[in-house]
Amino acid sequence: MGANRQPQDSQGRGASVPPDLDALYDPPPEKIQKAVLDHLVGFHEEYLKAATFFCLATGSQRGLDASPRGGPPGFVHVLDPHTVAYADWPGNNRIESMRNLQSDERLGMVFLFPGLEIFMRINGRGRISTDPGLLSELREGERVPKTATVVLIDEVLLHCGKAINRARLWQDDARIDRDTLPSVGRMMAELAKLADAQARMDEAQIAQVDAHYAQGVRNDLY
Repeated sequence: MGANRQPQDSQGRGASVPPDLDALYDPPPEKIQKAVLDHLVGFHEEYLKAATFFCLATGSQRGLDASPRGGPPGFVHVLDPHTVAYADWPGNNRIESMRNLQSDERLGMVFLFPGLEIFMRINGRGRISTDPGLLSELREGERVPKTATVVLIDEVLLHCGKAINRARLWQDDARIDRDTLPSVGRMMAELAKLADAQARMDEAQIAQVDAHYAQGVRNDLY
């Protein structure tokens, strides 16, 4: 997307003139400003020891990317008050985040804590490491990662969880019924048709893809 191009939908709805955000929103309270630190303190480390999931944002000249990361509690290791690290484990092999960090080291991390109404955010700079000692420290059982990302912290802050309650994220009755949305197999069938109008997947093939996905996403974690 060009630097001067304003995002718009198919009906032309978009911000042709940037709004005056300072006129629309009050400034953050002083206590919020002071809570943004450039290093970890004790309560940050306690949350990281409990953390099992975060979303990672990276970018390059080609654009931006966001992807999930998860692991057992404490899978993001604190190396010192200014540095954390986490292992890379198998995914879809796009390795888009690592490729982005090789050209633009800036990143953002947003941690979710199941059941809690709070987020933690880290903004910093990431570098890919193959240091044997670090990889051994980040191992899961007998499994040693191929790479790790070392994050130099620029900002760390706790963020209110209003979005969690707006989404009713932790409410049991807000869980989505798997059968109400297309399965992986049905999405693959549709993608096959988009690539080749003659391509067809029958119900048995769709069920096979769904079974293969369920096996992999639940069991082939490392």
